[in-house]
Amino acid sequence: MNNELVFASEKDFYNPSRGYLSFDEMIDELLKYIQEKPDIFYDVIVGCDSSSSESPEFPLAVVVLRTGAGGRFFLKKISYKNKKFYHWKTRILEEVLLSCELALDLREALQDKIALLETIPNYQFRYIHADVGEVGQTKEMVKEVTGIICGNGFEIKLKPKAFAASNVADRFS
Repeated sequence: MNNELVFASEKDFYNPSRGYLSFDEMIDELLKYIQEKPDIFYDVIVGCDSSSSESPEFPLAVVVLRTGAGGRFFLKKISYKNKKFYHWKTRILEEVLLSCELALDLREALQDKIALLETIPNYQFRYIHADVGEVGQTKEMVKEVTGIICGNGFEIKLKPKAFAASNVADRFS
């Protein structure tokens, strides 16, 4: 069976202010946003959610928080042509794996672009927000999800603090 990913186009990241962007354009916009106010500290966060169906969409969110002054987000929706998710646990694992994959690619691309800048942005990129928590059905997956995220070199934020997954991405699932 072919588990081919389905994208809307090559410009598959959406930002309400900038429209549809490629991965490189998204990184450029993210850095431009950080450079607008270089004295403020920024957090870059990745999170994912999914709808509870056998053929869900997986909205992946990249959130850039300007400490005390709002933020921006970029969203990429992923779906599969011929892959079904019959159990909620496989959907959660897919959310986490997609988040880790995007976070690793984003971290590498940011490091490459920042190496070309004259000034180093005042930011951190250490968290992946997972749509699991200590309360409710997903509590039995906390250790497993934490292991995957930490094993990829990031720290985890769980619900209710995992707003990139449970609020931003959730709005688009």
